[in-house]
Amino acid sequence: MITNEILQDFKQRLRITHSSEDIMITSLLNQSHADIQYKCGHFNLDENIRGKELVIERTRYAYHDAIEYFDERFVHQIHSLGIELSEIGSDDSDTSQLQA
Repeated sequence: MITNEILQDFKQRLRITHSSEDIMITSLLNQSHADIQYKCGHFNLDENIRGKELVIERTRYAYHDAIEYFDERFVHQIHSLGIELSEIGSDDSDTSQLQA
């Protein structure tokens, strides 16, 4: 979920001072979050700064009608986040069934 804080972070990044586009920007942020999660895995925007940065950057590209360039320019960050999230997920494995 896109909070007002994330919306304000995006607007600050792009130096947007008005609120007339808030609904549209929030929609773009939601779309970007869904896309990055699809590519990398689930993460909380409030807890994962790298994921949050990718969502904001993807939204910046979408806001400027240049979304087709995002994946190519951020491929390394996307892969890195995906690896990080998969490693975090593998740490959650249940070891209670392992007995000595």
